[in-house]
Amino acid sequence: MTTTAPRISIVHPRDLTAADLDHWNDLRAATTTATNPFMSAQFSQAVGRVRHDTRVAVLRRNGRTVGYFPYQRGRWGCGRAVGLGVSDCQGAVLAPGLRLDPHHLMRACGLNTWEFNHLESGQDLFLPYATGQFASPVVDLTDGFAHYERHLRTHARGFLKTARAQERRMTRNIGPVRFVHDDRSQAALRTLVAWKSAHYRRTGRRDPFAQPWIARLVEGLAATDAADCSGTLSVLYAAGRPVAAHFGLRSRTVLSCWFPSYDRALATYSPGRILYLRMIEAAAESGIRLVDFGRGEAPYKNSFKTGDLLVHEGALRTAGPAAALHWLRHEPLRAAHHVVRGHPALKNGAVRVLRAFGTLRQR
Repeated sequence: MTTTAPRISIVHPRDLTAADLDHWNDLRAATTTATNPFMSAQFSQAVGRVRHDTRVAVLRRNGRTVGYFPYQRGRWGCGRAVGLGVSDCQGAVLAPGLRLDPHHLMRACGLNTWEFNHLESGQDLFLPYATGQFASPVVDLTDGFAHYERHLRTHARGFLKTARAQERRMTRNIGPVRFVHDDRSQAALRTLVAWKSAHYRRTGRRDPFAQPWIARLVEGLAATDAADCSGTLSVLYAAGRPVAAHFGLRSRTVLSCWFPSYDRALATYSPGRILYLRMIEAAAESGIRLVDFGRGEAPYKNSFKTGDLLVHEGALRTAGPAAALHWLRHEPLRAAHHVVRGHPALKNGAVRVLRAFGTLRQR
C-alpha cells in the first residue's frame, strides 16, 4: 500500500500534457473494466473549454503521477464534480492502492465542499460522504449482440417482438428506414436538441440546453473522435428525415447514453425503441461491452437493461462557515427529494405538477 502523502499541484485541464492524457486513461483502465467516457481526461478538457472554473489536481509521489482529481471551484471554495448537472459518472482517477486523506485533497484544491450526484461505485475516497444511492440501468454486451438478443427473447419477448413489428409498420406507412450509428450531421444534432428542449419545457423541467455552457459542451463533444471520449450521434431516419436520435459519449468499451428524443408526431411507431435496438446492436459490433443508460427511472430502461450499476450523491465538507452554508442550502432539499422518490403517491403527484406547469408555460 502507498502511505506517503502525494504532492498535489493544481492545473487547468488545457495545461495537461499529452503524457498526462495517456496516463490518466491508463490509470482508469488499470482500475476498472468499464471505462466510462465521463471519467476520461478528454471529458474534463471539454468542460474546461466552456467553464473557466474547471481545475484538475495532479497527484505525484516520488516523481510519479499517481492520480488526477477533476473538479469545478465556485465562490467561497464550493466545489462540485466536473460537469455536475450533465456528467453521469464522477470521481477521482487514482493509482491502485493509493491511500489519501480526502481533507488533505480538499485543502490542496482550496475547497470547503465537493458535491457529487453520480459518484461511481468503487470511489472509496468519497463513498463515506454519500447520502443516497441510485440504480443506473445497463446492458452487458460482453458476449455480443446475439447473446443479448436471446436475453430479450427470454425476459422481454413481447417488447422485442413489438419493436420489430413497429419498424416494419413504419417502413410500410412512412417510408424506408435507415439507421446511422455515428452521424456527423449538424442538422440532425440541431433537430435532436430542439426535440429535447421541447420535451423539457413540456414536462416542466429545466432545459439544460438553455445554459450556454452546456450547449457549447455538447457542440464541442459532437466534433470529437478520441478513443477514450467521443461524441456519438445516432439517428433513425424514415423516408429520409430524422424520426429519433440520441447523442451520447463512448469510450473504447462503454457507450454512455445521454440525450435521446424522437418526433412526437410518430410516437405510435415507438421510434425511440427502434433506435435503441439498432444502437445497441451497432455498439456491440464496434467493440462496446457496456451500454449505460444513466441514473433515473424509465420504463424503457427496464425493458432494455440486463442489470444495474450504482451511483451515489452527496458532498464532502470541511469544517467552517462556507461548508455549513452549503449544507443548509442543499441537504434539506436533498432529504425532501429522497422522501418524494420513496413514496409513489408523492412522486406521481410531483410529476403531475411538473407537467401542468409545462403546459401552462407553453401557452
